[in-house]
Amino acid sequence: MQPAAQIELAGIERVFHLGDSEVHALRDLNLRIAAGEYVAVMGPSGSGKSTLLNLLGLLDRPNSGSYRLEGRDVTTLSADEQARVRSERIGFVFQSFHLVPRLSAAENIALPMVLAGLPPAQRAQRVAQALKDYGLEHRADHRPDQLSGGQRQRVAIARATIMQPAMILADEPTGNLDRTTGEEVMRLLEVLNSRGVTLIVVTHDATLGARAHRQLLMEDGALCHDNVTTPCAAST
Repeated sequence: MQPAAQIELAGIERVFHLGDSEVHALRDLNLRIAAGEYVAVMGPSGSGKSTLLNLLGLLDRPNSGSYRLEGRDVTTLSADEQARVRSERIGFVFQSFHLVPRLSAAENIALPMVLAGLPPAQRAQRVAQALKDYGLEHRADHRPDQLSGGQRQRVAIARATIMQPAMILADEPTGNLDRTTGEEVMRLLEVLNSRGVTLIVVTHDATLGARAHRQLLMEDGALCHDNVTTPCAAST
């Protein structure tokens, strides 16, 4: 794995326009996450959790404020430069897996390397190791519809980590899994964190959130509690 990612958000605002109204999805957000931290982002629906995750993953841009990733203000980068950072530094794990239906498990895992232009021999070596690491050797040629939910999420985690990212963003990673399988998936993510990868998990599940070393509580687009830094005033 590459060195873990350090994050600094300053004065982040994200506003969506719906007809004549404005929705403030993120309000004056200031946040520092140290390299290698394990953070849970929690809060009710509409609190800004997913908007924050999309912004951290460079899938969205703020209306104002700065986002420094490993010391560089990534909000100033071009779309192509942001895509390169996503490919090399950030791994995504989603509730609904987001696997390509027509590709096998091995092909899904290899996809980020294909897009990044890695040579076939290197891709084959990394995929073989990932299949072994995640217990998928006997499922390499199976398409997603031939895999269980837990197997699909393991493929998704293998794909998310195949480029050896510094940060993993997980959006409700156990949402479509039973409790036992979800526990297994979280252990896989936590092993990666123990190796130094920054892990940020968005969840509605208080039990899942309690596993993290740090909990952030979002409400109405604002960070209303952070159990590592000084809590801000609750919104009224």
